[in-house]
Amino acid sequence: MPKGQQAGGDERKKTIDKSTKRNQTGMMEEMNMDQIAKGPKGLSRRTFIASAAVVTSAAILTRPAGAAEFTYKLATGQSLTQPINTRLEQAVGRINQASGGRLEIKFFPAAQLGSDTDLLTQIRSGGIDFLNIAGSVLSTVASVAGIANVGFAFSDYTQVWKALDGDLGKLIASQVEKTGALVVAKPADNTFRQITSFTKPIKTADDLNGYKIRVPVSPIFTSLFKSLGASPTSINFTELYTALQTHIVDGQENGLVTIEAGKLYEVQKYVSETNHIWDPFFILGNRRSMTGLPADLQELVRKEFDRAALEQREDTAKLNVTLKDQLIAKGLTFVASDKDSFRKALSKSGFYTEWRGKFGEENWKILESAVGTMA
Repeated sequence: MPKGQQAGGDERKKTIDKSTKRNQTGMMEEMNMDQIAKGPKGLSRRTFIASAAVVTSAAILTRPAGAAEFTYKLATGQSLTQPINTRLEQAVGRINQASGGRLEIKFFPAAQLGSDTDLLTQIRSGGIDFLNIAGSVLSTVASVAGIANVGFAFSDYTQVWKALDGDLGKLIASQVEKTGALVVAKPADNTFRQITSFTKPIKTADDLNGYKIRVPVSPIFTSLFKSLGASPTSINFTELYTALQTHIVDGQENGLVTIEAGKLYEVQKYVSETNHIWDPFFILGNRRSMTGLPADLQELVRKEFDRAALEQREDTAKLNVTLKDQLIAKGLTFVASDKDSFRKALSKSGFYTEWRGKFGEENWKILESAVGTMA
């Protein structure tokens, strides 16, 4: 045989031998993997335990020593100095400590992660795990939450907490559950709201005719002020100061705590004491995040957020007593309002009839059981 042909044959033989060896090696690897999968029957007990120990050690090393089992985010859109932020920060600290480091909640107050409407989207999608949100804003995705915002429904806090800690609160929580979120604590106090203005004091319903006023992103707020003859504009709170400063709107309405925390006294002149709407804060949890926690951690979260809400109620009650004098000292003029003129204007416009129909007869009866009959 010529040397060239013999050399070519030898090379082909080497190639075939290498290929065969690779195939045999691959078969052995597959057999070994099958044996590992089969467990002790395919391996000696010592080999199986040793292999399992290696896998377990590798799994443990994937989580750094001291790292939490669950790392969650809590966000708010309220100004940094509001009592709700103080109390939630304290609750987060207690939860992190009491869980022994198993649950770490990172706190992002004052719209660090977006405006109220942004945060409401995130809590439903799982972008954040917990959220403090005003009931007025929540009503854009859970419409019955707006039933707490019916104009002049509540006359005092006795009625408020009877309703929100009772059947009305349960009603709202049941609808929130349909949105991908859960109410995880008692409602906190976003306070009774007052109208502030720059160009003139608002004393009667007639003073609102054509008046440009900012309202939160909430259908019932818009409806109320349209029924009173005003020209309401929905603006997120993070943009409110600038809107007042540049006179995009002439006035706004909020509780005294928010007026002070947002420094709105710098761009407004008058406060009309109307108490036209009371608004709650709801502490929400993402459904998957909350139910993904072990039962003991769920209980801990609810317990500490309940405590935060109740302490915030007390804080707000105390502030409502002292803030009026503080705001007067900062240049605001407080004026009394004729509440009957507002109620009559709302009745005449059909506001109560309209929202009774939207909320439904049964839900309206739950509200009236706490506040009395409304026209």
